[in-house]
Amino acid sequence: MALNLATLKTRSLTAAIFVVVMLGGLLWSHWSFFILFTIIHFGCWKEYQQLIGKIDPDYLGITPFHKYGVRIAGWCIMLYFTNNAFNIGDFSLHAIGWWLGLICVFMLPIIELLFAGNIRLKNIWLSALGLLYISLSWGLMMDLRCFGMIKKGASTYVDFFGYALPCILIFSIWINDTMAYIVGSLIGKTPFSSISPKKTWEGTIGGAVLCVGVMALWGYLSEFLRVIDWMAIAAIAAIAGTAGDLLESKLKRMANVKDSGTLMPGHGGFLDRFDSLLIATPFVWLYVMIFMK
Repeated sequence: MALNLATLKTRSLTAAIFVVVMLGGLLWSHWSFFILFTIIHFGCWKEYQQLIGKIDPDYLGITPFHKYGVRIAGWCIMLYFTNNAFNIGDFSLHAIGWWLGLICVFMLPIIELLFAGNIRLKNIWLSALGLLYISLSWGLMMDLRCFGMIKKGASTYVDFFGYALPCILIFSIWINDTMAYIVGSLIGKTPFSSISPKKTWEGTIGGAVLCVGVMALWGYLSEFLRVIDWMAIAAIAAIAGTAGDLLESKLKRMANVKDSGTLMPGHGGFLDRFDSLLIATPFVWLYVMIFMK
């Protein structure tokens, strides 16, 4: 019992710190948002490469230029999607991402050819998948952040509820996860997937329904955006987020590890915390681009 209480205390403390850091990064300013997701981006990449290395030991043989160069190339995708809304003097992160990304595209293959003893096409594809899985998702998250920034002049933006769409998405995932856990604990009996034995159909469906209901009420009370948009984002977050959780669970099972990292004692690493968001973000972005532009 003492061990359980100690574990619960550790999990509660780290969860509270996590929420405070996340809310601070999300709500303080667009720059805190960028810094937050830059840290998350590199943290996810580190754990992704560790997992892939455990799944396929050949990937451990990539050169340092490949290992760190692909992380920087991925970060350039994030910079590119800031859309000139993030400026430092006369420099925009969008332009920096574009030019630095071009340099990476040309230099990484050349350096790999010069220094790698044995180039494996499989390793290149595994890194490319990481760019799609991690970097593109966080790039699209930056684009969602820019959605609420109103352009004033050629290169000046005013931050007008830019945090709204990312927060609706992230809060939807938090609510879905919480409700799915509660419903699953109370009435869950039917296993949802062998990949994640603790998930049940009752919990998954109950979590999604309650998530959409809570976000619909929140949207109705806030009178910000259409209620249907709140509901759609919540539904996408619940469905795609569950798929993201299962995907990361599959990767961990293939790597034969319990957690992707040790970021939060009792809660796992970056990929454990943001697996749902990684998959949900591109689908929410598509919804916003198609139905909210």
